[in-house]
Amino acid sequence: MKASFAALIAALLCVERVSALMCFTCDNAESNWDCLSMKSCADTDKYCMTKYFSGGVGNSHKQSISKGCSATCPQGGIDLGVMAFSMKCCESSLCNTSGAISVKSSTLMLAVGTLASLFYIFGARL
Repeated sequence: MKASFAALIAALLCVERVSALMCFTCDNAESNWDCLSMKSCADTDKYCMTKYFSGGVGNSHKQSISKGCSATCPQGGIDLGVMAFSMKCCESSLCNTSGAISVKSSTLMLAVGTLASLFYIFGARL
């Protein structure tokens, strides 16, 4: 009896407690500061994800950040200069703190590229 009780105690001490994945959540927020709500994910969700979209030039430039739980993770992104999209995933609780910044568009770089192209095209005629 004492041996089985000792074995039960040893087994309970060795069992790792499993808790649900927690992720920051928001939908179409303009800033990461709007994405501070936390959510306990479903058992099928294995990732915390961040989707980032930006588009436009100058005053019409807009960005959108969405965060949440996900069962799958199609990571990736595309940057077309005036428009960018990315999706980033991670696997630990509350790991999706920042935006998916790897593909944020740069208005300054777009303007410099455009001016360099115009100078190249019309520079010989000036």
